[in-house]
Amino acid sequence: MRQEEVIERFRHTGAWLEGHFLLSSGLHSTNYLQCALLLQHPREAEAFGQAIARAFQVERIETVAAPALGGIIIGYEVARALGARFIWTEREEGRMCLRRGFALRPGESILVVEDVVTTGGSTRETIDVLRQAGGRVVAAAAIVDRSGGRADVGVPRHALAKLEVPVYAPGNCPACARGELLIKPGSRTSKGEGSLE
Repeated sequence: MRQEEVIERFRHTGAWLEGHFLLSSGLHSTNYLQCALLLQHPREAEAFGQAIARAFQVERIETVAAPALGGIIIGYEVARALGARFIWTEREEGRMCLRRGFALRPGESILVVEDVVTTGGSTRETIDVLRQAGGRVVAAAAIVDRSGGRADVGVPRHALAKLEVPVYAPGNCPACARGELLIKPGSRTSKGEGSLE
């Protein structure tokens, strides 16, 4: 799947948003990729999962892991395309961890999959948890890399699209300077309307 097709599918499904957004990293952006709007369509999720899996056909991937919540659908589809097991990490009291009885065999080969990477923070946390549990993380993948390839997660990475989408620290954000309403995607509240969840 070419980068142009990835972007077109985001636009076609209404998953490419424009405005003033608070990212999970704490940074601000005027564009947001709402993967849930894309992945709500099973055929899209399957197509993106197969496209990512094609990049790892020569690797022996035993397990695909993803950070909850954003990576779960695409991670599952990649695992299905690879014929691998699928697990996820999630936060408990602010700390990423394995729960729900998930366990790893020593040296189990793992691919970590995310929907969108901005700083790589969730991917790095997931990799750390999997390594502490005895896994061997061989690579990471995402539908979109918003960092333009700059995010370092400590293992080789693959993304279907690499975008240079400007992000800003809250004190340097031009949309904040213009007084534009800050929106936390996936939330009905915004900085101007109430507290962020």
